[in-house]
Amino acid sequence: MSRVLINNIIRQLNEIQDGSLWFDQCFKDKIDNLSDGEALTRPLPTIHSVAEHVSHMLEWRKECVLRFKGLKTELMNSPDDWKNNTELSEFGWANLKNALYNSRLELIDLFANQNDTYLETKFLDTEYNFHYLIEGIIQHDLYHLGQIGITIKLLNENMAVIKKIEVGGNINQDRQ
Repeated sequence: MSRVLINNIIRQLNEIQDGSLWFDQCFKDKIDNLSDGEALTRPLPTIHSVAEHVSHMLEWRKECVLRFKGLKTELMNSPDDWKNNTELSEFGWANLKNALYNSRLELIDLFANQNDTYLETKFLDTEYNFHYLIEGIIQHDLYHLGQIGITIKLLNENMAVIKKIEVGGNINQDRQ
């Protein structure tokens, strides 16, 4: 039996977390060196923090695992979908990162010993199959990886502005 799709999905999940040959930065490159303060800070009031993005991805990965097991929650309408920074701070940034990283292994374990036909299995009473579900998680992760990159860029720009103000510099001089 073929494992072309299974092996490709496993490769993608590993590359998103640990590194890739074709895209610039993986999750570990982007988030491993962030301090608790950086991870838990919103660069603007309406922009999610890095920790909020990581928690959101983790919750959807957990939901994916449940769906592979024939279960489902109403995550979309739940406070767990987007936890706030106060709650995430109590859990701890290091714990949150580790939970995200470990969830990759939990996802892979769902189908690591299967062949490609397993991915055709419908989940619950929907028209969707496991292949659709796991590809959706990969796309969701990549989307939020990009959002995290923007969040970090905004945080860095905010810090540069604060430093210029602290030393009496003109915050607009770089923009002229």
